[in-house]
Amino acid sequence: MTHAPAAARTLLVSALSATALLTAAACVAGDREAPRALPAGVSEPPAAPASSASPAAKQPSPGPSELSEEQLRAALITETDLGEPWTASRGAATWRDGMLKAKAEDADCHRLLDVLYTEELFGPSAGPSATTTLDDASDDSQLRYQVAAHPTADVDRVLDWMRTLPKTCGRFEATTTRAGAQRVEVAELPLPEAGDARAGLRLTMIGEASDGVPTRLTVNLAAVRVGEDTITLTNGGLGAVLPEVIRAMSRLGADRLADVGRQARVRV
Repeated sequence: MTHAPAAARTLLVSALSATALLTAAACVAGDREAPRALPAGVSEPPAAPASSASPAAKQPSPGPSELSEEQLRAALITETDLGEPWTASRGAATWRDGMLKAKAEDADCHRLLDVLYTEELFGPSAGPSATTTLDDASDDSQLRYQVAAHPTADVDRVLDWMRTLPKTCGRFEATTTRAGAQRVEVAELPLPEAGDARAGLRLTMIGEASDGVPTRLTVNLAAVRVGEDTITLTNGGLGAVLPEVIRAMSRLGADRLADVGRQARVRV
């Protein structure tokens, strides 16, 4: 069992890492609106209103994707951006097969579980792609960041589907392969205004491990379309999974991807 002081230290370190990342995002964003005030030690960019999910008129997209795999790798968020305790991943987290490999009676809820397990929200990429996976060994959480080219219409259909899930799959039961029945809750994860379209979800699974120990898995999922390229983020773990991390990454990542696209067009 984790002692309270250790848990508090883990939460503080993660919050400070998120704050450092948000500072970087503010520098990249330039003249964008400053983040709203939050409790000391934690900050995040303002979330976009639900009615402005696709602000294409406000933010010009980088146009049709012509980025190479190397250029997409340059647009990735890395452990350098997040800071300690994040490091390059050493492999799939132990809770992935045990809890995300699951079934649900409702087709949409089952599809969501499949998406989280396979990490293929949009299916195979229509062009180059780049992916990085990072671990926070202090609380066994894992983060996956992918940039890939997908048809705009396909991406927007998936984003629309994601926005329906807090209502259709707000609460349901899932049957896992190793941890038995799990109570699942799905809620919207508001994201900052970034890119051309975006959607975010926060899923929580509550149940017991095979040895009877109570478990609580949290997975944050976000997707941001920037022109013809799309960022997909998942951040999950059995400990403190802060929404500030994925919010900050979605904004910083969208700005970085747009910047890479602009640089590519200038070179042409």
